[in-house]
Formats: sequence, C-alpha cells, structure tokens
Amino acid sequence: MNEDDRLPAEEAQPVAAAKGLAAEIAELIQDARQAVARAVNSGLTLLYWQIGQCVQRELLKGERADYGQQILATVAQQLTRDFGRGFSYSALTRMVRLYEVYPDQAIVATLSQVLSWSHFRELLPLEHPLQRDFYAEMCRIERWSVRTLREKIGSMLYERTALSKKPGELARIELQALRETDLLSPDLVFRDPYLLDFLGLKDTYHEKDLEAAILANIESFLLELGGGFSFLARQKRISLDDDDFYLDLLFFHRDLRRLIAVELKLDRFRPAHLGQMELYLRWLNKHERRPGEGEALGLILCAGKKQEQIELLELGRAGIHVAEYLTDLPSREVMRKKLHEAIELSRRQLTRADVEQ
Repeated sequence: MNEDDRLPAEEAQPVAAAKGLAAEIAELIQDARQAVARAVNSGLTLLYWQIGQCVQRELLKGERADYGQQILATVAQQLTRDFGRGFSYSALTRMVRLYEVYPDQAIVATLSQVLSWSHFRELLPLEHPLQRDFYAEMCRIERWSVRTLREKIGSMLYERTALSKKPGELARIELQALRETDLLSPDLVFRDPYLLDFLGLKDTYHEKDLEAAILANIESFLLELGGGFSFLARQKRISLDDDDFYLDLLFFHRDLRRLIAVELKLDRFRPAHLGQMELYLRWLNKHERRPGEGEALGLILCAGKKQEQIELLELGRAGIHVAEYLTDLPSREVMRKKLHEAIELSRRQLTRADVEQ
C-alpha cells in the first residue's frame, strides 16, 4: 500500500487530481522544449546554408587562386572575434560545402527538421550525391542519432543496398519518391552482405549454431537488419498435408507492412532454396497475412552466391532476396573493393537488360 492509499477519500481525490494535472503539464513542457530545440536547430542550419551561399557568391568574383583563402581567413577572424569559435575558417568552409552539395534550400529546410548540424557534418565529406542523399533520407526517416549515422557510413550501408547497384537515374527516382512519400521500398531495406561479426562464430559451426547465435544477439541482429524489423518467431512450423516444415526466422517490417521470412544457409545459394522459400511465402500469405499487409517477402542468407544464377532465376519478381553474410569481416579496403565490383557488375547487367528489352 502506498502513502496515497492511506489518505481519507476527501484528501486522496485532490492529490490524485494534482498528480494527473502535473503529468499533463510536464508533457506540455517537454513537447514545447523539443519544439524549441527543433526550431533552433533548423534555424541554425538554414543560417549556415545562407552564410555558405553568401561566401560562395563572393568567392566566384575572385580571379586569383588565393583570393578565396584570403577572403575566408579575413571574414573568419572578424566573425570569430564578434560571435565566437562557431565561425572559424574551417567552420566557414563547411558552410560553403553545405551550400554546394545542397543548392536547393527547400531540401535543407526539410532535412533540418530532423537532422542536426552534427548530422550534416557527417554527410558533407561524402563525395557521391546518391550516397549522400541515401544517408540523409534514411537518417530522416529512421531518426538516426549522429553516432548511428556515423556507424552506418562506416559499415558502407549504402554500398550494401540494392539501390546502389541500380543505374544512377533509377536510383535518383527512387530516392525522390522516398523524399516525397516517406515510403521505404525493399531495395532500401535489404542489404548484401549482412555483417554478422558480432555473433562471434569462428571456424566450423552448424546451422543451428548460427540460428542460436542470432537469437542470443537478437538486438544486434535487428540493428544490422535495419529499422522497422520486429522479431516474431523461430522455427515457425508450416503444416501442409501430413508434412511439417520449419521456417528459420520470421519477422515483420513496420514500414513495408509485410512479413519477412528468413532462411539461414551455411553453404552457397542453390536454386533448390528458391522452391523452399516460395512454398513458405505462399503459406504465409494464405495463413498469416492480415488485412492491409503486403505480400510476404523472403530473405535467404547464405555463405556465398553466384550472380548469374541469381540473375536467371529473377528472384525479385517472387519477392525473394538472396544475400551473403559475413561472420568474419575482411579489411575495410577489401570489402570496399568487393562491394564496388558488385555494384559495377549489377549496373552493367541492369543496363544491358534495359537495352535488350
């Protein structure tokens, strides 16, 4: 029994009312503080964009190579003296960079409602516009912290998405659709490869060991899968006639509004895996899919795959994605080289397919 329960009824009622009122007011205060913080952040970011615009306009007037450096150095000294370290030479160069990579002020205004200036500082060094736009929009949609954004960039998330493997124009169209509708597509959700080094698996292990390690590290696994995934079941029983089949892992994706069936394979992908996953997806669509949900999608995680087989089977039309997983990560340079080779190969194949059609 708490202290309020011992009070007479005529005293307890005002106490309860006061607590309820205080909680309501506290919520209003928190909401107001958050709104003020968002407004201040957005205002600062737009101010930095405008400063970058002014500086860039002045720099374009110079004919000598050192003109811009002299102007920036002089302006930085004066602004630092008047307004503090936030307007140093390096800070001004970042503001110019902000204007250069985001010449459309409307895009900056939208992003700055969610992204802080610290987020933009992580995005500005990225050289490729599609890569930068991908991280900015995913950060906005999934509300990544600065630390999470830094980790996603470090793990080369963009290079591991199907979006990066599309010809530039198609990728731009998909990102524009995301910017306008806030709706994620499977190509933005699924990755290849998945980095599962956190499982701690070494040398020889069995499929049940892989599944057990994932379940023991389910929080880390969900982070690697990406935002929106919820774990539903392991070894989901699927009964057909007199036979029982068992799906390794079952998830639900909140934004896609689809069930996601995951099969784990210790060896490389084989065409026979396709028939198994198609069976599972049809059963899920018939018995587990709820009104308002899209058709279930399949993810086959395997130790390796052959691209020509994947291409000929046209797995995307069946809603099935095949991806490798890595339990022991190569060096960053080796992984970067492998991913860029895969990106170039996929783009050439997609371009060739368009020409043949």
